[in-house]
Amino acid sequence: MSALIEGSPFAALRGQLQDAAAEFTGGEDALRGILLGIVDDVDRAVREPLEIFPVCHHSPASAVAMARRLREKQPKVVYLELCEDMAPLLSELRNCRLPVAVQAFASEVKGFPAEWAPLSVVAPITEASAEYQAIAYALETPGVELVLVDRSTDHVFQWQPDAPGTAPDTEPETAPAPSATEEEAALHGDAVGVEIGDLRPRFAELEEHLLRHGRVRHWSEWWHQYVELPLGDSDHDTYRQVMLLIGSLFRRLAPGDTHRVRVDEDRERYMWTRMREHLAATGTDPEDCLYVCGAFHASSRVEEFGIHGSDTFRISPPSGSTWQYGLIPSSHAAIEVQFGLAAGSVSIAATQWAKNLKRTRVQPFRLSGQAGAKKAAKPRKDLAAGVPVAPEAPSDRLSGFLQSPPVLDRLDEAELLGWSVEIVRSARRNGYLASTADAIAVFETSILLAGMRDRARPTPYDFQDAAVTCIEKDTVPGRRDVRRLVEILMGGDRIGQVGYEALPPLARDVHDRLAPLDLKLQQRGVRRALLDMSSRPELRQCSDVLWMLRRLMPPGAARPIMGERELGKQSVQESWDLALGTHQRALIELGYEGVSIEQVLEQRLRRAAYAPGATTADVLAAVEDALLHLRGDRLADELGTRALEVLATERSVDGAPEVLRRVRRLLAYYRITRPVLPSWIESFATTGYAHYCTLLPTAFTDEDVTVRQVSAMLGFLFSMESLALSLGCDRTQLDLAFAQSHPKEHARVALLWAAQVHLGRLSRAELRQRCDDLLGNPLVVPAYPRYLSGFLHALEPVPQLADFVVEAVSNAFARLPDPVLLPWLPTLITTLRAEGADLTPLLIREAGRIFPGRLAALDSWVPPWQAVPQSPVPQTAAGNGTEGRSALLAAHPETCDSLAELLGCTGPWETAAPAPGGAALLGRHPETAHALGALLAGV
Repeated sequence: MSALIEGSPFAALRGQLQDAAAEFTGGEDALRGILLGIVDDVDRAVREPLEIFPVCHHSPASAVAMARRLREKQPKVVYLELCEDMAPLLSELRNCRLPVAVQAFASEVKGFPAEWAPLSVVAPITEASAEYQAIAYALETPGVELVLVDRSTDHVFQWQPDAPGTAPDTEPETAPAPSATEEEAALHGDAVGVEIGDLRPRFAELEEHLLRHGRVRHWSEWWHQYVELPLGDSDHDTYRQVMLLIGSLFRRLAPGDTHRVRVDEDRERYMWTRMREHLAATGTDPEDCLYVCGAFHASSRVEEFGIHGSDTFRISPPSGSTWQYGLIPSSHAAIEVQFGLAAGSVSIAATQWAKNLKRTRVQPFRLSGQAGAKKAAKPRKDLAAGVPVAPEAPSDRLSGFLQSPPVLDRLDEAELLGWSVEIVRSARRNGYLASTADAIAVFETSILLAGMRDRARPTPYDFQDAAVTCIEKDTVPGRRDVRRLVEILMGGDRIGQVGYEALPPLARDVHDRLAPLDLKLQQRGVRRALLDMSSRPELRQCSDVLWMLRRLMPPGAARPIMGERELGKQSVQESWDLALGTHQRALIELGYEGVSIEQVLEQRLRRAAYAPGATTADVLAAVEDALLHLRGDRLADELGTRALEVLATERSVDGAPEVLRRVRRLLAYYRITRPVLPSWIESFATTGYAHYCTLLPTAFTDEDVTVRQVSAMLGFLFSMESLALSLGCDRTQLDLAFAQSHPKEHARVALLWAAQVHLGRLSRAELRQRCDDLLGNPLVVPAYPRYLSGFLHALEPVPQLADFVVEAVSNAFARLPDPVLLPWLPTLITTLRAEGADLTPLLIREAGRIFPGRLAALDSWVPPWQAVPQSPVPQTAAGNGTEGRSALLAAHPETCDSLAELLGCTGPWETAAPAPGGAALLGRHPETAHALGALLAGV
């Protein structure tokens, strides 16, 4: 170490820092060790034969320095801090419009907690980032190799704390999430973010100290003011040493998080191990290599550091999880949300990148054919000749940088005036009452705020504060506030797009199958699709694809405006709102699950049906979706058999309403479209009949079972009774179930009465008398709405009681006085709304049929249940016997002729002379007379 210190170019800086520490603290202390340790870290990294290039993610200064260094050094191998298994995807960046994110996705996990699934890792890439410059240089320059050396995505999760229920996170939430509410902020979903150069203080007190003394609000503003701007025009050595200094400072002042420190050090051991393996395998000279990593990792102190480090680190094998890789669209807002950056900071960085390029005249690297990028200028001849610049001996640039006062930029009045005018124009378009006076106020306030913060030139953050103060005035008339308008002014939230060639096979297949719609579905925004299948039958296939996408993708990706798809029904015309470009990430992630949407849908239906917590209703829903979208009986029969298995093991009736609704629909569909019912649905009817008969007595008295669930059980039993009995079930099961049912709650009692009416055990007259008794008992009147609730739910299994329910409600309103009726009227209304909302329309239709349609007819209207029935025609004593029946037949000869013809009698009629004794023919055949008399009496 002494030899290293003596030959170090930082010996003078070490002496100055040592004297300063001794003066401030009066002797040996931790401060002295930290300051001297920082210098040692910088010295160690600078002396490494394999050049280390420290960067900060999405830093324009890092990107400019990287582009400049690549043109000067022209390395033959670029080692990049990025997950090594993402390397095959980088060549697809040329088919995309930045920003995009490289994603690794695993839907089925092995070796990790099940609650972590699905696993997703993204690494966002923007044009104003150093890693993109390195990637573009390596891919566009012949003979240059790009090697990713960071841990694989599988190791990202392997190195998480293995605690049940602990969700993985690799980035600390040290800053509040941005206030962006647009859907672009969620483009990365729940993926774990991986970035190059996570350069931020991990010591909260240090960050608070820097923000307070820097007179800034958040870390992004501090970095822009005190690092980005000073390093934007610096030379390579100064940039490199300053970044190493910052990385070492943040590393040494990081809190003692054992797990985090271990992960950081393991990443550094991993990267250096991979680089030494590559150097040994290829024989490349370290002088021809460049190692691009975050400044935090560049100041590493692990034993494996450097090409001469130890080889004691052993890389663990990957888990059994299957990883899928692809590119997904990203945005500035998504990057800010995921990595805890201030809102608008990435857009400001993109604007600063353009300014740096214009000011420094550095030619950036871009992938040929890069969508959305300007055409790259040809490199200068001295750099294109392939002669790299000879490396110079490192010298101390830190002393001069630290001792020199900050350079105060002159006020650019033209730029600030343009900002002020544009923000007022934008504010007026968004509903603000802004004027020229507000533009002047914003201009002057920006200068005032910059002066208060010790800078002559207002930064975009100063301008943003001034605009909010002068224009917003505590109200936001439109959808966007002034802060968001400033972000748009500074460059906006650029949203990337993955090109067709870089899409997975499933996504390309979807676009190919929807090509007959003649819509630009890869563009963002909503596209209206009109499908007339009668005139263009080929659009039927597009309709099938759209309905499957609606089932698989998030809401809004494919939304039907007109048309429906139900069992046994197909629309002739449909209208859709499509936003596949906006939801491109979801479509790409579908491609990780299969090669076609039919395969993905089949996998998801099986997964839902065979899930540990799947209910009978869930499996029946999967059966219905299989019939709707896959148009085959194979999968539907398989899932139907699974529904039968789940029903046989269920011990609750929680899903009875849903089971009833779906099995009715499936049974009606099969009866219409199939000559014979599938065996599984026949077995389902018999098993369900026995199952609900067994649970019915308990359900009537169980407080945890709702009236609606009991009603659904009765609906299943009554609607499936004929089918179940024809398949061998015994009616005795139902009789025993009702004999054992003794409910006490009012609604359940009414439901039982209605069921008894359906079974013929209780007549309507008896039921009407019971309701009259309830209304006549003052003690029971307050509970009458609960009885009505039971009758309303009875319309599910016994819909023919709709007129009686109308009668019961009408009698209550007619008989009860206002002091009794009005207190429980709100209870009646809330009960009907809460417990019978879907059955109320049936009740309303029946009431519309019974009550008069005009108000004038109401005065003379008599309810059907109060109408006096017509007395039957009295029968004489003689009419009760054979003679009376004969006389009746003789009085109606036409009827007699018809009956005689039916019986095959062709002879003439003979009647007695004067006596009304009936026809002689009938007299000769008394048995026939008796049979016909009984027939007519029954009619």
